[in-house]
Amino acid sequence: MAGDLPDYYFRVRENGALVFRVDTENPQRRIEMDQIAVVNIRNGEIKPHGDRTLSDEDVTVIRDWMQDRQVILADREVDDILRTVDHLNLTTQWAQSRATEDQLEIVTDTLLLAMHDLRGVLVRRKAERLMKGDTAR
Repeated sequence: MAGDLPDYYFRVRENGALVFRVDTENPQRRIEMDQIAVVNIRNGEIKPHGDRTLSDEDVTVIRDWMQDRQVILADREVDDILRTVDHLNLTTQWAQSRATEDQLEIVTDTLLLAMHDLRGVLVRRKAERLMKGDTAR
């Protein structure tokens, strides 16, 4: 098993990850994880842990992971939005067929405001895209 482990491990956190070098080449044959860096996906920052100096290989592996992670997060974001569309459809069906008057009283104003806000943003952004298309011609 130890031979199959990657050389690096990324403990994902909100804005990036803690980066560990994985070591199984020790007398006890234990898996040791030595933190080498902290990365921030949002600003691209890589901070060596403590007084450590990162090798070129470390930086390359970290940057590759950051690029891959950004693709994963972007894909998840779109998937989350598409799930929201599904959820809105399920909510519509619930409101039409199963919701009680008391339940509707609890959610109606909040839903209407959220949908009004979303509609306004989507319409404005669509108009901006259309205007850019007209000026490009």
